[in-house]
Amino acid sequence: MRVFSSTHTYSYSWREVSTANWRKYSPWNPCSSHVVGVDTLSRSVDPSTGILRTERLITCRQPCPAWLNTILGNAPNQPPTSYVYETSYVDPAAQRVTMCSENLTWSSILNVRETVVYVPERSGEQRSEERSEDSGKGEIKGKEGEKTRFSQEARITAVCGGWKKIREKIEEASLERFGDNARKGREGFEAVLEMSRRVWERERREREWEREPERDRGEGSRERLVS
Repeated sequence: MRVFSSTHTYSYSWREVSTANWRKYSPWNPCSSHVVGVDTLSRSVDPSTGILRTERLITCRQPCPAWLNTILGNAPNQPPTSYVYETSYVDPAAQRVTMCSENLTWSSILNVRETVVYVPERSGEQRSEERSEDSGKGEIKGKEGEKTRFSQEARITAVCGGWKKIREKIEEASLERFGDNARKGREGFEAVLEMSRRVWERERREREWEREPERDRGEGSRERLVS
């Protein structure tokens, strides 16, 4: 078994990150071209805890090393299609997003179980009155300087029979590929977060402009809106 783990801090509030997370594989992400489909299988909210539980099927298409294609039985010179099952939990009270995923394709040869967690990065204990004050606001953007802590762990295990060296080779190649995808994933999500903040800021300006009395709407207001 091989274990991959990493941490990262996003310079965005937990609200921004947890909301933009649903757009992670959108066209705003320049590093997610290998993800060709995301299907929501189920979504429910626990009435007692307020936790949102979502199940999704993620379809990927990405090239593999030639030798690994041979072992997996993939067609040569053609990126294989693979499927990942993901279950996520969004806990707004605890401000925690947990995402668990595992591969469905080639599961008889290789097992990959990944856990991702997003939580606010706090310099000290957050006061309960601050949390309740924030919960009443309609703005997605958090306070200036808020950050979100991202942690990721994946356990990669070759479960196929055969020689130990072959299993180790499969695990090593999978670990290297996973690490490369993880790096691209962080870079791509940064782009999604940046675009999301720009869109939310524009929407905020539009709401403010609409709330202004018509007599007060001048060219200056319109210029601020489109700037």
